[in-house]
Amino acid sequence: MRPLNNFEEQNLKILTENSVSLTLIEPTENGLTKSIMDATGTVRNYLKTNSFHDYGLQLQGPENKIIIDAIIYGEYSIFKSKTSLYRPQTKKGDPRIWFSGLTKYSEPNDILALICFDEKIHILNLTKLSVEQLLKSTLINPLKELIQEINGVENAIANELLVMLRKIAGSPIPSMVNADTSVGRTLETALNIDINSSKLPDYKGIELKSFRAKKGNRKNLFAQVPNWKLSNFKSSSEILDAFGYWREEDFKLYCTVSGITVNSQGLSLKVDSDINQLVENSDQKGIGGFVVWTLDKLHERLLEKHKETFWVAADTITIDGKEHFQYKEVEHTKKPIASQFDILLEQGVITLDHLIKRNSKGRVVEKGPLFKIKPNSLNLLFPPSEKYLLL
Repeated sequence: MRPLNNFEEQNLKILTENSVSLTLIEPTENGLTKSIMDATGTVRNYLKTNSFHDYGLQLQGPENKIIIDAIIYGEYSIFKSKTSLYRPQTKKGDPRIWFSGLTKYSEPNDILALICFDEKIHILNLTKLSVEQLLKSTLINPLKELIQEINGVENAIANELLVMLRKIAGSPIPSMVNADTSVGRTLETALNIDINSSKLPDYKGIELKSFRAKKGNRKNLFAQVPNWKLSNFKSSSEILDAFGYWREEDFKLYCTVSGITVNSQGLSLKVDSDINQLVENSDQKGIGGFVVWTLDKLHERLLEKHKETFWVAADTITIDGKEHFQYKEVEHTKKPIASQFDILLEQGVITLDHLIKRNSKGRVVEKGPLFKIKPNSLNLLFPPSEKYLLL
């Protein structure tokens, strides 16, 4: 695809700011003439992720063609179209896509946005339509109605959760346990959310992260074990044996590892963009890089866990000698910028925590590795967020 011009970039920015998930495609002169376009990898992934179509499961030939309703948008009008999704018998069945009537709304090399919503594919010509002008218009128009409808669906669950949070914020809630993690466990219990180790978001697609407002601790992003197949060390037990220490009766490795400093265990992180990996290194002779994460996997976990997140701040209050939480504010983030993750690792803004311990039965328990971000740095990883007061 060709580079976007300033007008097209502005259109894309406004759609992103309005929580519109989309993909882009560029019809060529040959494609418009022959009524055919290549379904690029980006387009295929988008359709699959949104449960519209999986080319990987589609057989070749016209008899296996899939038709989906589509709408092409003009400034103040729409054209009802049909999307053809197919794999021809020739050329190894390379995935194809086409929209009926498209030649009336697109010139060669225009940039089209494809939006999967309400069981249809919506097509916007970002080269010709002014998204900003249509959204600001006092006149009702189809594009404005579409984005308002998408926003209504996108925000319905967030608004539901916000109402629930405001109800429990009316009074301090006693801490469930005496532990750093209690602020989160107490909140989830108050919201009747099951506490489990699932990697999925907590509430209908929204991840909940709570923290004590005055402690200024780093915020937990996600946990992810290394890729043991690519690593020299093959288990958390090996890491513990190499770098652990005795603390009273426990043999453990509780430490933070950064990309800009070497910690007291001699450990540090290095982002190797050439091979798309994050490597943890030891300064011990003969060890060097001992475990590896692929950056693709870390990006996947970030996007999976934080597609939409409520970061809930709580004040701590002691009542009758027991800690209570007064939940007071929410920062609402969406769609982290995965490429920023690598930069923040290199800059030490995102760090890794090992939480490995061998228990009395000799079993090694690993609660991480946890990837965490410095307090007040969410705006370096996420687009502009919204904040809500609960009280």
